[in-house]
Formats: sequence, structure tokens, C-alpha cells
Amino acid sequence: MNNEHLAAVRKWYPDALTSIDTVNRLLDTVEKRLGLKPHQLMHADSMCCDDVNAIQYPPRALEMLGPFHMGGLNGYPFAGITGMNAFAHHVPEDGAVLIFYAPHIGISKEGIIGEISRIGQSANSACCGAAKGALGKLAADQIIEGNITSLDFQMNTIEQIFLHQKERILNAENRIFEATEVMYEAIDDRIEVLVKHTGYPCRYVILVGGIFINGDKEMGSFCQYKKFEVIEMGSGKRESLMGEYYL
Repeated sequence: MNNEHLAAVRKWYPDALTSIDTVNRLLDTVEKRLGLKPHQLMHADSMCCDDVNAIQYPPRALEMLGPFHMGGLNGYPFAGITGMNAFAHHVPEDGAVLIFYAPHIGISKEGIIGEISRIGQSANSACCGAAKGALGKLAADQIIEGNITSLDFQMNTIEQIFLHQKERILNAENRIFEATEVMYEAIDDRIEVLVKHTGYPCRYVILVGGIFINGDKEMGSFCQYKKFEVIEMGSGKRESLMGEYYL
């Protein structure tokens, strides 16, 4: 990664950092404010199952316990309440649950949003492909209200999310950018509901939401945080750590 690559990403996401930097800042902030080391954090993520996310996963994140993967296509937490309850009971009692959730989007080294150059391929491909596919169907007026099938449940769910924000997405200056914003909001809403309905036998729940940005094969990945909040289990007090994270 060089400065030109980061500049290409920041045309769209001005506060983006490399994934390595985001994880370093995250763990440093948690240790400073909560006194918790990585081995005291049970990490769950809700990210797209796209293979590029596994390839570009920040190595230092593996210092935490986990991860427990909650996400399906484009990062929606399809594991639901059962998944949330499962990993909630794997957490150290003196530690915290840390939930990272994000839709992902590609940005090429030329700054083209919605596509990347993947390993072993000569031409760029869509990223996120599911979001682009749903966006294409939305623009062609091919999504039917309430149509969710067992054969393509996850994709149909994304289609319904986009359909409910049809005018906002289609009238946006950049549709794939706006669709990713819509997807983040849907994921954030669902994570909040799942957290509300889950009991955690630990000290804290840490919620970290953002946009995960895939670059070309030589670029690596990036992230722009939108939420970094800590919920204290004893009191229910919630506090944002975004200010400290960006210091």
C-alpha cells in the first residue's frame, strides 16, 4: 500500500485507514480505556462471505478470541439471535464481546468504486457482487415486494432492503456508494436488535460498525468506522470512543 492507494480510497471515504491501522487503533483504545488485552476479547464479525475479505483480514485481529462469523452476503448478520447467543457465551467473564460489522465495497487503485482487481484475474470484477447484482435488479424494476425464497434467501433479503430505499438509491449521485450506506444502516439496525435480545456474561459489549473497503490485489484493505461504542453490562451505560480512536 502506498499513499496514492490511500488517496484513491479517501476520495470516497475521507476518514478511512488501512485495516492494519484500524485494528491497531481499536485494540490500543480498548486497552487504554477498559484495561483489556486482546485475549480478553471475544471477537465476532458480521462481514460478507466474499473470499477477498478472508484474504485481506487484518492479521492482528486474530490476537482476539474468535472470530465468530455472523455475516452472509454483504455483511448482513444472517446468523441471527442463535448466532449472537452462541458466541455471547464464549466470552471471558472478566472481558468483553467485540462485534465488528460492515458491508464491503471495492475501490480500485484508479479510484473506481464498486470494483477491484483480484488475484489471478486480468480484468476487474464487482465488489460487492451481491450489492451490485441487487442494484441492477432494482434499477431494472425486477425486485418484487416481499419475495424471499429459500433458494436465494440472503440475496433476496438484500434486494428487499434496497427496494425499501429505492428512491434514495436510484436518485443518488453514485448508486453503489449509496446502496452501501443503506446496507450499513440495515446491518447496524439489526445488530442493535440482536444485542438487545442477548444476555452477555461479561463486563462490556463493544460495537464497532463501519465500511470495509477492498482494494486491488496490491493495495490491501481499508476501513472507515462509523460507530465505536462501549456498553457497560452492569449499568447499561453506553459511551462512544470514536473521538479517542481518531486521536
